[in-house]
Amino acid sequence: MELHFFLNGKEVTTSVAENRRALDFLHEDLGLKSVKEGCGEGECGACTILLDGKAVCSCLLFASDLSGRRVLTLESLGEEGKLHPIQQAFLETGAVQCGFCTPGMILSVKSLLDSNCNPDDEAIKKALEGNLCRCTGYVKIVEAVKRAIAIIKSRNLMI
Repeated sequence: MELHFFLNGKEVTTSVAENRRALDFLHEDLGLKSVKEGCGEGECGACTILLDGKAVCSCLLFASDLSGRRVLTLESLGEEGKLHPIQQAFLETGAVQCGFCTPGMILSVKSLLDSNCNPDDEAIKKALEGNLCRCTGYVKIVEAVKRAIAIIKSRNLMI
């Protein structure tokens, strides 16, 4: 089937098998390595993408579900040679260890901050519920979200 959607701000038209998972399509066919398979059941968040601004697990979608939609992956954040404030905050606070969960975590945080620029701890934890991390214990990840908010506010940025 022919698929038409917006990927990281660019219009894409391509052919894809109707039963192809969005995860496999994005990772293998389009080479977006930030979209990773963890559990394949929507439980770990490693395959998180933003679909029309909402964090979703791409392992639970067919590629055809992307039709007409706006998809963002970690590859869309930051600029040439410059990290996005959320990425910078994750590095500054030590919230990145093995890095496997990091793309999904960062996209979940972006989705949160796009809708709530000043979340409390409970809102942060709620936004991260679908993302599993086996290295950090989440304390540094919550600190990273707060640091990202501070960076964004100090630079008067819209994320």
